[in-house]
Amino acid sequence: YLEWAQNAQGRSWDDGDVARELEKAMRRAFSEVHQLGQRAKVDLRTAATMLAVGRVAEAVRLRGLFP
Repeated sequence: YLEWAQNAQGRSWDDGDVARELEKAMRRAFSEVHQLGQRAKVDLRTAATMLAVGRVAEAVRLRGLFP
């Protein structure tokens, strides 16, 4: 994703830019998983799976199984 974002902006990011963007993405992902785990009263692994399956289910609902 970060490589795609660089190409979309038409510039190369330095190591600091990549590290900052990666940290933002990782913090957001952890926060989403942690919050779901707290609400559902499950461990982080289960919460991550629930989140992933939910995202796939939503994509299939919106797009359909076959494009």
